[in-house]
Amino acid sequence: MEKEKGQMLEFEPEKGLKDYISGMACGTIGSARPDVEQERIGPGLLRIRLTFRLEGPVRQDDWRVTVKPAFAPSFHWAPHLTPTDDHIIDQHSFRSPALIVQDGARTLALVPDLDLMLAGQDVRWYMDMDAERNVLTLGMSEYEVKEHVLYRRKPGAAYKAGTVTFGFYAFTSEEPETLANPWRPVLRFMWEKWGQSLFRAGAPLQLPLMNLVRYTYRWAFETWRDSVWQQFELDGKEVGAAAFIVNYTQSPNYPGPVNQREFLSIWNQAWFSSLRSAHGVYRYGLQEKDESLIAKANMTKELALSAPQREGLFPAVIAAEMEQAEADGVRVNRSKGWDTAYWGNSNRNPVKAWQSVRSAPYHVLDMSWTALWMVRWYEELEKDERLLQYAVRYADALIGLQDERGYFPAWLDYETLRPLATLSDSPETALSVTLLLKLAALSGRADYAEAAVRAADVVAGEVVPEGRWEDFETYWSCSSFGNSDHVGRKYSRNNMYKQCNFSIYWCAEAFLRCYQHTGESKFLTAGERCMDEMLMTQASWQPPYIHLDALGGFGVMNCDGEWNDARQGLFAELIVEYGIVLRREEYIERGLAALRCAFVMMYCPENERTKAQWEKVYPFFNERDYGFMMENYGHSGEVNDEGLGIGEFTIFDWGNGAAAESYLRMKAHHGELLERYGM
Repeated sequence: MEKEKGQMLEFEPEKGLKDYISGMACGTIGSARPDVEQERIGPGLLRIRLTFRLEGPVRQDDWRVTVKPAFAPSFHWAPHLTPTDDHIIDQHSFRSPALIVQDGARTLALVPDLDLMLAGQDVRWYMDMDAERNVLTLGMSEYEVKEHVLYRRKPGAAYKAGTVTFGFYAFTSEEPETLANPWRPVLRFMWEKWGQSLFRAGAPLQLPLMNLVRYTYRWAFETWRDSVWQQFELDGKEVGAAAFIVNYTQSPNYPGPVNQREFLSIWNQAWFSSLRSAHGVYRYGLQEKDESLIAKANMTKELALSAPQREGLFPAVIAAEMEQAEADGVRVNRSKGWDTAYWGNSNRNPVKAWQSVRSAPYHVLDMSWTALWMVRWYEELEKDERLLQYAVRYADALIGLQDERGYFPAWLDYETLRPLATLSDSPETALSVTLLLKLAALSGRADYAEAAVRAADVVAGEVVPEGRWEDFETYWSCSSFGNSDHVGRKYSRNNMYKQCNFSIYWCAEAFLRCYQHTGESKFLTAGERCMDEMLMTQASWQPPYIHLDALGGFGVMNCDGEWNDARQGLFAELIVEYGIVLRREEYIERGLAALRCAFVMMYCPENERTKAQWEKVYPFFNERDYGFMMENYGHSGEVNDEGLGIGEFTIFDWGNGAAAESYLRMKAHHGELLERYGM
């Protein structure tokens, strides 16, 4: 310890860090000064621990250690936004926690010492990244949630008498590979040190997942059938699908009146895709030789084909009108039934967001996603020519929308069909790349492939290096922070955009398909970078303060709180595919961990920890509710062991039905891997 400066004590970095770190400083805890240990444990890897010996209990609202890079970074990455000095990255967002900075020659990354967190702690840990002052911070403080979801320091931290140890790892590199992909060494280290042994021991679920697939379809088509399965006549055809959302009041065991959470509807949208779920129902029906399930899947296919095309474009949502009624002296929401059905589009959009779907703009992403699942049905399940023809009509309209730079727009005005300006050059473009390449392969249409590669090139050149992961979910879902003033703008304090991992996934898939189509290594390199940035939002360990199994589960964005989000089932196969192409066992294990985690939120006896949390919140749940599954955990940024963070609803198409489809698709494509790992 060299000198005391205010409340911060400066200490010299280990000599091998001088080109990366110009200075480090930390506070005292009470009057206790730390013993500082800096241990080099490998090339470019240093472990730093600070140990305090407290003679008595200490109340201190904040403690921190600061690290000042020895260079002026041009690139910054952190797992969560801290747009002001009041904000912190609370440990709630420590899925694969790191702070990463680069200039054109050097990479520096700091990773909290998770072993110390696993050993127990009196006060919560946090991180912070101030790009404007060029300071990286790790610390301890209590927290509170503000906005949706940002964290702020909160008074009240208290330390017991005894030893308090805080630590982190410092990664340094001048390797070109790390400059091109700064997440790779961090992810490899985390998985080898914390994730791999847990996964190989069976985490997060050690059982054949088919058991939970059975719960899913029993729940949807038997015990909760009256609320979930929607079957009706439309334009002379019998159609059907799972309702968009059901909540705990629709349980057959609920003692009160049903109160529908949102309007009764069925979606074919990027999140809530009834057609994707129907793939799973179809596969399961074939496996079980259950003609009634195959019939249900075909009714969902018919519903998708019934969406009226307008110059090739089509709506994503069919809904029924709603009304308020009185039941048991309580005002509740009820639908008027499918006789009042109307078509529209997702209300998760920048035009009258969260309002009526009737006049909502057409979302190119939703149409491309639905068309892709039509083509996959045609290719893998049955050669229904109507699916291919429908998708081709849409694709012809799509390539006409491509701008001169190569982007596809995000939204089209409902009346005029003209592109809207919002996110007109976003990574949402990548999903259309995947669709067009699939159609090019089936139809031989060279113009589809040319449009796809041109779009992939512009996204790789303009979006990926900047981390501009802005899509509909980034700003127009539950986390609306920044949608009025930061679309297309970085938060200057962090030098980062508000980011969502959904668009990273679309890009990773598009680049892999471009690589497979062209053989050009640049696309595989871009895809691997996207894959690793996406995997930084995956849990590489099992935090002791997350009260459910979480290894392999995904968060969503750098301004929200989810663990175990439903997207993990969707992501799983692509992660495995990259593992096969790159011959990387870590990816295969991460992908299979994500698939296992896709079922962790399910209420059933096999998920013992989850079941206990559900029953603390909804004590009336019993075996008739087995299969009920919230889309994620800890969404609000807060959890405890009394059920806080457990949620209240199931979305079949972004929950249990989606997880079942993911498993059955993986079983069809990579059955040998599932057998190898007992899944």
